[in-house]
Amino acid sequence: MHEVLLVEDDEMIREATRLTLESSGYAVRTAADGTSGLALFREQAPDVAVLDIMLPGLNGVSLAGRIREESGVPVLLISARNDPVDVVMGLEAGADDYVTKPFDGMVLAARIRALLRRAAPAERRPDSTPLTFGDLAFDPQTLDVCREGRPLALTTTELKLLQMFAAAPGTVLTRDLLLEKVWDYAWSGDTRVVDVHIRRLRCKIGRDRIETVRGFGYKLRP
Repeated sequence: MHEVLLVEDDEMIREATRLTLESSGYAVRTAADGTSGLALFREQAPDVAVLDIMLPGLNGVSLAGRIREESGVPVLLISARNDPVDVVMGLEAGADDYVTKPFDGMVLAARIRALLRRAAPAERRPDSTPLTFGDLAFDPQTLDVCREGRPLALTTTELKLLQMFAAAPGTVLTRDLLLEKVWDYAWSGDTRVVDVHIRRLRCKIGRDRIETVRGFGYKLRP
């Protein structure tokens, strides 16, 4: 059974969400503030962390960043509809996805399932040979990524994005396609999630390596 850490300061929302997630088959541990949430994360090592952005003390954005410094566990933010800047800041800090309030508990459970599927080890391709794109080298068999001969530490999401681009260099991949294949969305999602993770990937592999095709999406320069 997968364990979820839920950090939410509103008691009614916290308990209702906990009950919904438990009915969906998750073991749920809860905290009411960021500081106790971080302590519980370190103690329990959950499979997924679900964090409200507006937390007392250590807020959700800062908590997401602290978690990402210590672990690659999937992080999902809960956001009020009026704080898109905080959402982007949370994604930049290392969160993988977010939902907005008010949200349906079953939708949240589905998002968590998608995060867990994405957190599974990326598919290795034993028949593939290492690929080189300028100073960037990617081995589909070992999933090692190097730039100028130095290994890069990519998150699971960043690695799966790079796999998509490396499989079709020079081909434009739309944001909707990336949401479907990388985030496992069977519905339309917010493409800001894609844009923020592309920016983070660019910082690691080279800002000019992935080209923006305005109005369409992105492509990897061959």
